[in-house]
Amino acid sequence: MGFTGLFLISFLIVHAYVNSMIFVGEDAFNSAADFMGTTIAIRIMEIGLFAGIILHIVQGYALTKRNMSTRTERYAVKPGNKTSAWYSRSMGLLGTLILLFLIIHIAHFWVPSRVTGGMEETQLVNGRTTHNLYQRMVEVFQSPVVVVIYLLGVFSLAWHLIHGFYSAFQTMGLTTHKYKKMIRNLGIWFSIIICLLFAAMPISMFMGWVA
Repeated sequence: MGFTGLFLISFLIVHAYVNSMIFVGEDAFNSAADFMGTTIAIRIMEIGLFAGIILHIVQGYALTKRNMSTRTERYAVKPGNKTSAWYSRSMGLLGTLILLFLIIHIAHFWVPSRVTGGMEETQLVNGRTTHNLYQRMVEVFQSPVVVVIYLLGVFSLAWHLIHGFYSAFQTMGLTTHKYKKMIRNLGIWFSIIICLLFAAMPISMFMGWVA
C-alpha cells in the first residue's frame, strides 16, 4: 500500500502540472497534452499507472476487509476521534468515492481521446491535427452537476491524501521521531495545494475565467 500510494502521489504531481497549463493558455495545455498522448515512453508508463491504480484498489479493499475481520466484537463505546481521525477510519469509503470519480473522469477525457477517438474537438499542434482537450474541458465543465461531482471527488481525495501520505512513509519505516512531524505537515500541505489546484480547474472553466 505504501509503495503504490507513493507511486500514485508522484502521478498526481505530474497530472496537476500538465492540467495547470490551462492557466497559461490553450496552446500550452494542448501542447502538454499532446506530448503526454503521443510520446511512446509516456504511453508505456500509462500501463504501469493503471496497474498501480488497480493494485492500490485491490490492496485497499483487502486491508479494509482484514481490519474488519480481526475484530469480531465492537467497542461498547465508540472512541471516535480520541484514538484516530475520522478520515483515517474512513479510507475505504474515501477510496470508493475516489474510484467512482476516477471512472467518470476517465470516461470524460481519456476514453474519447485515447480509445474511441470520438472527440469532435481538434486543433493543429506541432504540425499535426490532434484532439483539443482544452475545448473538451470547457465543454465538460459547463455543467454545474459535473463541476459539483468533480469537487466532491477532489474533496474525498484531499482527506484520503492527508492520511495516506503520512501512512505511506510510516509503512515504509521512514517516519522516525526526528522527521515524524515534518512528514505529517508536508503531507497536509501537499494535499491542500494539489487538491486546491485540481478544484480550481473545473471552477475556472465553469466561471469562464480561463476560457
